[in-house]
Amino acid sequence: MFRPTSKELSDRLKKAEKAVFDGRVSIIDPETAAEHAIELEYDIELDLQEVLKELLSQISRDEYAGTRPPQKSYKEEIKGLEIFPFVLDSPRFACRVYLKFALQQETFWLISLHKDRPPREE
Repeated sequence: MFRPTSKELSDRLKKAEKAVFDGRVSIIDPETAAEHAIELEYDIELDLQEVLKELLSQISRDEYAGTRPPQKSYKEEIKGLEIFPFVLDSPRFACRVYLKFALQQETFWLISLHKDRPPREE
């Protein structure tokens, strides 16, 4: 089966949006997330939930940037959970952003949120 399907991606985005709106957000690597917030020029302590709400309301399943099937996390807190990366144009940040998250029950786990970077040449 070709996963994630469009329906599955739409469902994940709805669940992610609900978790964020309900304030159930955890950050995998707070130090790196703070560095990326500085780069994007927002206050992670004051604005993260608002930023995530805004981005999730703008994302469509067509902006999925992950593998098929989705990769699984190796981070201890969410080990084995599927991860969902998206790349979208953000009017707020006036650039393309990369947002990667996982869902665990009703919790949104922020793995990465930063300016989209072109792939590295090897």
